[in-house]
Amino acid sequence: MIIFADLTYNSATMSKKLTHLDEQGQAKMVDVGQKPETERVAVARGSVLMQPETLQLIIEGNIKKGDVLTIAQLAGVMAAKRTSELIPLCHPLLLTHIDVVCTPNQAASRVDIEATVRLRGKTGVEMEALTAVSVAALTIYDMAKAVDREMQLTEICLVHKSGGRSGTYNAEEKI
Repeated sequence: MIIFADLTYNSATMSKKLTHLDEQGQAKMVDVGQKPETERVAVARGSVLMQPETLQLIIEGNIKKGDVLTIAQLAGVMAAKRTSELIPLCHPLLLTHIDVVCTPNQAASRVDIEATVRLRGKTGVEMEALTAVSVAALTIYDMAKAVDREMQLTEICLVHKSGGRSGTYNAEEKI
């Protein structure tokens, strides 16, 4: 049996425990049945670093597998919808909005990815936004790996979340 210690934040006003563990340290799905429905939004970002020549091929549409940015966008949307199938303790959610944007950044030789996910419900959509970014990034890697195996998926993180009991979270400027 694995028992995890409580997580305590360095804040005089806030002390929290891991919500997916019971009193014995066993994994559990959080019961959200009594929580009120609220509008919930999450925004995640990440990047795929690559050689400048690889980025140019993507921009010009000259990757043999097809339109990298459009396919990555669609993969991100599909992944957000299936997050509960990938992450064991996530609730299946009726998402009302998913937007995945893949933007070439020639100055930094990367593709920047941003996912926004929204619903009206009893639990948040952070995992769905993070999953969308991650799968979009993996799709870019998969489609361009024949010309650049040194690509790096970087800085995948939550930058905004709103709704629910814990309120709004805004990360400092990321990527």
